[in-house]
Amino acid sequence: MSKDIKLNIEEMEKAGVGFGHKVSRLHPKMKEYVSGVKNNVHVFDLEKTAKELEKALSFISKTISEGKTIIFVGTKIQLKAIIQEAATELNIPYVTERWLGGTFTNFETIQKRVNHFKDLEAKRASGELAKYTKREQLDFDREITKLKIKFEGIRNMVKLPDAVIIFGLEKDITCAREAKRKGIKIVSIVDTNVNPDIADYLIPANDDAISSVRYIIDKMKEACQQ
Repeated sequence: MSKDIKLNIEEMEKAGVGFGHKVSRLHPKMKEYVSGVKNNVHVFDLEKTAKELEKALSFISKTISEGKTIIFVGTKIQLKAIIQEAATELNIPYVTERWLGGTFTNFETIQKRVNHFKDLEAKRASGELAKYTKREQLDFDREITKLKIKFEGIRNMVKLPDAVIIFGLEKDITCAREAKRKGIKIVSIVDTNVNPDIADYLIPANDDAISSVRYIIDKMKEACQQ
């Protein structure tokens, strides 16, 4: 990883990166990343978090520098905006709405739906849909709106990505399973309540708080822009 990316334990602490879930929800395989308990909530060992985050950032930076592609995936309501904003800034694909089964494992079918969406948009923009009745035009508008919600983030993803960055493994485990089946590398924030085994690069951290995810995503943006 470039030495330009600084990981500051105090900043991580301030952002809430270190707060996990209640002690009763600890997954045994996350025990090694926990340093203690505060108010009945497990607290991450941020030295270990920083070490794992550094590995993930190095991988992301290397992937981008080699001209390979990544996709951001995070469907937790509170995280959608910051994930979409970062992905748009970096000009990379993203999924922030419900993960559509088959996005990786049935990619050709998904691509046909994306192309249909883009075709409808182009026809509307060129005025080609004006020949239809007002009712039919309204139906087209509604279809375009629905398709945009589903496919806007992957409209320019012409092939399977080389890596997926998941912001919340528990919520988007279906995505992770599809990635594993297709040989796509997985980078993921992993909270204390989740089995981390499926991730190739895990980042043990709070995956609920906006401030925590924003800290991590800002570092990822730096890694992408190296």
